[in-house]
Amino acid sequence: MKKLKPNDKRAKAAIILIWIILGLEVLSLISSYMQLNLLGYADTDLMYFLDNVNANDLRELIIGWTYTAAFIVSAVTFILWFRRAYYNLHQKVSYLEYEDGWAAGSWFIPILNLFRPITIMVELYNYTQEYLEKNGITLKEKLRKGNLALWWSLWILNNIMGQIIFRYSRSAESVEDFMTSTKIEMIGSTIGIFLCLITVKVISDYAKVEPLLFEVQEEGEMLNDEFEIGSSTALLDD
Repeated sequence: MKKLKPNDKRAKAAIILIWIILGLEVLSLISSYMQLNLLGYADTDLMYFLDNVNANDLRELIIGWTYTAAFIVSAVTFILWFRRAYYNLHQKVSYLEYEDGWAAGSWFIPILNLFRPITIMVELYNYTQEYLEKNGITLKEKLRKGNLALWWSLWILNNIMGQIIFRYSRSAESVEDFMTSTKIEMIGSTIGIFLCLITVKVISDYAKVEPLLFEVQEEGEMLNDEFEIGSSTALLDD
């Protein structure tokens, strides 16, 4: 059995990036509100609208590209943490359903990415808690599966909203269409904010528990340690 690998730094990196995403979601929400107000001038004050539309578009573009870049980095840091957590649990629990590589690969396979990541996350919560309790470690706070249900529901909803926003914004032609598109974007940003908050909660809750796995030594591991200590002592005696 391989040794567990530290995962605390990966958890911290994932959480930091998600906080950055949350900040960008808030900026996007504010920017969309400003755009909605500007669109309201298209019929009442055309000169004001034309004078400010370029600045509005530039602001939206900067926020959009920054968000995209940050999201990619955030996704990478989350998956690195997620796979390491599943790998570590594999070293303690022999009956997990999937290989640890699926903790990364399942996010990129259509259809499969709708259910396998959450299945793996549920295994992390259930089997880590079960393993620790079997080995005499009582958790001060239980890992709540209700948080996982909320997390995954918001993740699916966020993806659906992303598709709606993309398709509607591409087909928008009139001022009314752009106003509707902007309102949908504001709803999407609001969902994104709550998704970030629950994701941080999911990661941080597990990150508090995962180090306890390092404290549990199996009988085979203890024998190996004793053998290594005995061998070292024998060498010193020689």
